[in-house]
Amino acid sequence: MKPQKPWVPFLFVAPALTFFVFAVLVPMIATAGFSFTDWNGFGEFNFVGFANYIELASDNIFAKSFTNVFLYILATLVLEVLVGLFLAGLISVQRSGSLWFRVALFAPVMLPMVVVAVLWSFIYNPDFGLVNSVLSAAGLEDFTRIWLGDPDTALWAISLVSGWVFSGFFMVIFYSALQQVPTELSEAARIDGAGEWRIFWSVKIPFIRNAIEVGVLLCITGAFQGFDLFFVLTNGGPFNATEIPTTLLVRTVFRNADVGYGSAMAVVLTLVILIVGWMFLRIRKWNDQKELRT
Repeated sequence: MKPQKPWVPFLFVAPALTFFVFAVLVPMIATAGFSFTDWNGFGEFNFVGFANYIELASDNIFAKSFTNVFLYILATLVLEVLVGLFLAGLISVQRSGSLWFRVALFAPVMLPMVVVAVLWSFIYNPDFGLVNSVLSAAGLEDFTRIWLGDPDTALWAISLVSGWVFSGFFMVIFYSALQQVPTELSEAARIDGAGEWRIFWSVKIPFIRNAIEVGVLLCITGAFQGFDLFFVLTNGGPFNATEIPTTLLVRTVFRNADVGYGSAMAVVLTLVILIVGWMFLRIRKWNDQKELRT
């Protein structure tokens, strides 16, 4: 059924479109414009051309922030997505008590990230923290560390916190997808002599591939957007060992009052995220075409 007036459907999308324009599109365009200036947020705009981008190309801390975030992505793909998939498979096999298990694992997702960061800062405390206390009680004093103050362990310590929070989130996504697997497939595999884990990896995993791909994409984009855990736990330290683009960007804009340079960082970060997203979609399309050919 067509509306009597062709412009009526546009009224329904106008509020969302207006919000998108003023909350997303306009700030993006303004940020791109600021990146060509040396504006400090208060004074006059001085056009500097590509000077900010040229400076970024030789900024070792900015380059290290991308190295850190890619390492963080690799760690969270294991600690969040893979662990979440394992937990979803465990719950789908073991029905008894699965409801309480799901609630307990999903609970950290509902906590504010600042609260999570403060909680784990006490757990990692080198003097009275739980981690070092357990290691000392077990006679493993040589393994005690200043976990958030050691450049060799700080990034992995934050990654572990992220895994503790979001593995339950991905568990719920994968568990919901597993509920859509036809029982006939599992029953046929059991008749052929397959065990529960064989059914999980060989029957259910291929069936929920789309959900896994979405989970991977959410994990990658979420890692690029990460800020609060890093800011509260280490604020980029020690010695830039946990510096990621978002923490460096915020420090540059709000502490150093260098809006132009920070805007250039934001533009580069946006382009990197778009390229990663495009590559992900291309790989997914290539896999789909490969399956059709076979």
